Amino acid sequence: MEKTSAAFSCTHCCVFLIWLFLAASASTADLALNFYAASCPSAEFIVRNTVRSASDLDPTVPGKLLRLLFHDCFVEGCDASVLLQGTGTERSDPANTSLGGFAVIDSAKRLLEVFCPGTVSCADIVALAARDAVEFSGGPVAQIPTGRRDGKVSAASNVRPNIVDTSFTMDEMIKLFSSKGLSLVDLATLSGAHTIGSAHCSAFRDRFKQDPKGKFTLIDTSLDNVYAEELMEQCPAGANQSTTVKNDPKTSFAFDNQYYQNLLAHRGLFQSDSILLTDGRTRKQVEIFAQDQVSFFQSWTESFLKLASIGVKTGDEGEIRASCPTTNA
Repeated sequence: MEKTSAAFSCTHCCVFLIWLFLAASASTADLALNFYAASCPSAEFIVRNTVRSASDLDPTVPGKLLRLLFHDCFVEGCDASVLLQGTGTERSDPANTSLGGFAVIDSAKRLLEVFCPGTVSCADIVALAARDAVEFSGGPVAQIPTGRRDGKVSAASNVRPNIVDTSFTMDEMIKLFSSKGLSLVDLATLSGAHTIGSAHCSAFRDRFKQDPKGKFTLIDTSLDNVYAEELMEQCPAGANQSTTVKNDPKTSFAFDNQYYQNLLAHRGLFQSDSILLTDGRTRKQVEIFAQDQVSFFQSWTESFLKLASIGVKTGDEGEIRASCPTTNA
């Protein structure tokens, strides 16, 4: 009996050691807080200062950096594939040609290559820059782990099937968010990113119709009439394709809960915004966030972490690019 027990214990000991080894190996490939503490202690400080300087010079930068993260993570995961330049890349797709903030990412990368060459990924820079952009706009401080690696694949054909179109129905949005591991609450929360940033007129033109004389009239009855008139004035027929309007006309550069208050007033810029109020599955969440900014901020830190962790490449996957617009030779 004692011999059997000893053998049993030894067997379990070996199993435990094997499990411990595998767990340790797996953990080294995971994201971690202070991932660069030893290899590049100033990494987050450099990104933070770069974002701060750029935002001080141009208040539209935070909105651009936040949007850049969304468009990166939803296609191929958070691997900086959206930064790659060239014919047929994600960046060349019409859905991404209006993206901005690339110069900020490139600036941070150049500095990091001076102090810590070949160490900090472009994917981490994009995630950290978006995190800092929210904070500098008055939003919550979010702790996110690092250790992402850069992808080598970037195809324009992957963009449209993985990006939310402003004309999407709720079912279409839920299906897409679910495929990324994001819940209905995440959908309602992350839509709050529209509290900063701007949009081109073409992004919401489907809510209006143009008569033979070129005049626009409202066809989306879920939109406040006064707000609709304001939009038509800002985006008249023949407006330059580069013309933009603020996502949130009240507090354009402040990351707050005004976006949800706008929705309650039927002043959501996109159809995909307004539907959060008209659909019973998300209306309650909109009402909660509109009344309680603390609740929105708490939910944001959780959902943002999930967003910035979609399909990450770690360990031996991908690479650490020397330059964000190109893969290593």
